[in-house]
Amino acid sequence: MVGQVKSARKVFDEMSDPDFGICKGMIRYYFISDLYRDVIGFYDCMRGCVRENDNAVFSMMLKACSELRDLGAGKKVHCHVMKVGNPDSFVLNGLVDVYAKCGEVVSSRRVFDEIVDRDVICWTSMIVAYVQNDCPEQGLSVFNRMRSGLVDANLYTFGSLVTACTKLGALHQGKWIHGYFVKNGIVLNSHVVTALVDMYSKCGVISDARGIFDECCIIDLVSWTSMIVGYTQRGHPEQALKLFTDKKWAGILPNSVTLASVISACRQADNSKFGRLVHGIGLKLGLEDANVSSALVGMYAKCDMMEDANNLFKTISNKDVITWNSIMSGYAQNGHAYEVLKLFYQMRLINLRPDAVTLVTVLSVCASVAALHFGYALHAHSIKVGLLSCNNVYIGTAILNFYAKCGDAESARLIFDGMEEKNQFTWNAVIGGYGMQGDCSGSLTLFNDMLKEEMEPNDITFTTILSACSHAGMVDEGKRYFSLMCQKYNFKPSMEHYVCMVDLLSRAGRLEEAQDFIEKMPIQPDVTVLGAFLHGCNLHSGYNLGELALGRLLELNPNEASYYVLMSKLYASDGRWSQAYQVRELMKARDLNKSPALSLVDMQNFRSELPPLRLASQA
Repeated sequence: MVGQVKSARKVFDEMSDPDFGICKGMIRYYFISDLYRDVIGFYDCMRGCVRENDNAVFSMMLKACSELRDLGAGKKVHCHVMKVGNPDSFVLNGLVDVYAKCGEVVSSRRVFDEIVDRDVICWTSMIVAYVQNDCPEQGLSVFNRMRSGLVDANLYTFGSLVTACTKLGALHQGKWIHGYFVKNGIVLNSHVVTALVDMYSKCGVISDARGIFDECCIIDLVSWTSMIVGYTQRGHPEQALKLFTDKKWAGILPNSVTLASVISACRQADNSKFGRLVHGIGLKLGLEDANVSSALVGMYAKCDMMEDANNLFKTISNKDVITWNSIMSGYAQNGHAYEVLKLFYQMRLINLRPDAVTLVTVLSVCASVAALHFGYALHAHSIKVGLLSCNNVYIGTAILNFYAKCGDAESARLIFDGMEEKNQFTWNAVIGGYGMQGDCSGSLTLFNDMLKEEMEPNDITFTTILSACSHAGMVDEGKRYFSLMCQKYNFKPSMEHYVCMVDLLSRAGRLEEAQDFIEKMPIQPDVTVLGAFLHGCNLHSGYNLGELALGRLLELNPNEASYYVLMSKLYASDGRWSQAYQVRELMKARDLNKSPALSLVDMQNFRSELPPLRLASQA
């Protein structure tokens, strides 16, 4: 087809005096061949020798400008339309569309308001313009005006309305539109099915999304991918993988969006084996764009396959911020804080600006290893680029958490008080900051303020409160909040909650009560629970109780190295060196090894290797 167009242009160029009809035919030839840049180029050339124009040429030009997002060329055509006058509905709709596609929705509305006789295509174009430019409320408002004008909507109108409901989280209005389809017996096309699946998924009603998907007679790549994306985004990775492998849709080849979502599902499900297979499918189909690569890096990292993640990361030539975020998040999740800081420094060396996800990830590792100079620079950077002024609750919470975990409760409180929007994690961070400083009364006061603000506490909130009570020795208060958590808020205590309660009782010397609490736990205590109990036994010389508890645990878990370490420490604390030595020998006989932790010297050496970071001046 391209060769035929070139031949046609060659013939045209040999004409001495082409008229408007021949020029119009040449434009149409370019247009039907999807050569939009040539449409615009030829139109400019034609303007130099032919002064005639008509609505058909204007319509093709506007469509080309819309596809190329060429606002300058679109404005030129608009001027020519105004000069010629008498535009038809196709030209006017084209003007609405080109301004909308170029982000000029105000100009779209100005053209729309000048249209006297608006048909369904015209109304739909304006609704689409608002929805595409993230103005869904205005889109619904235009639809209401359309209904009052007694103009019937078509499937494209309804598809855009469903998308508007999705962006607004307006499930009730979305259900009304769905009900209208059912009531009037309207057969849905793929576009509307995809919009409904997306709407129900993002509004949290995944079962209804699947019901729409199963009822549709014709499933194409877009609707199939939309359902997979819905399962993945709503935390149902197994269902996403099951749908992807269902033989019923074996004839549909995935695209990069499909594969990126399936890989994310593998990451959620810790299914690296299937993730490798999907990686192979991507290579075979040539689907190796940034989204797929970033998803693969994140999947390998989440599955603790950092070597694979790093090797893949190195092969990506044009790494965007999403790819960098994936590898840094992977290292952070697997406890490799210093690798995150090294990668972040490399990212800044190539002048790639971090986004909100980057800052939250790096701030979290700064808090975990007390990397103060990094954290201060990140705080300065977030102020300089306006991320804090935009009231980004995630960055604000990350900065607050950094100061709290580094022992600067005063700075954490300043950040907290300056945040207009706060979520559960924000409250938990500042409550925990006071608790880490031993100010339990401050933690409890903030907890009560949280309840006054009608912010529901979560399990982490109670972990933070119980930990604060434990460090302050406020046993009765801790017991009261544990009961409040279980009885009023109906939380099922996690292992962390049990650790806090055992630590609370053990630190206070109430060892027998702590032992009784452990025996009544509905779940098997792990090493953290026993560790808290043994710490109290060491503090209050309750070695016999500690020995009995550890003995029972070793009977149930004879190959758990950490229990032997605890028992050895218990004997050493009581001066029973021969028993401690025997426990160590028993570990060797059972070939139980424990990986050494990173020493303080190693951490200091790492920091000395990094050059100073000046984020604020580089941004």
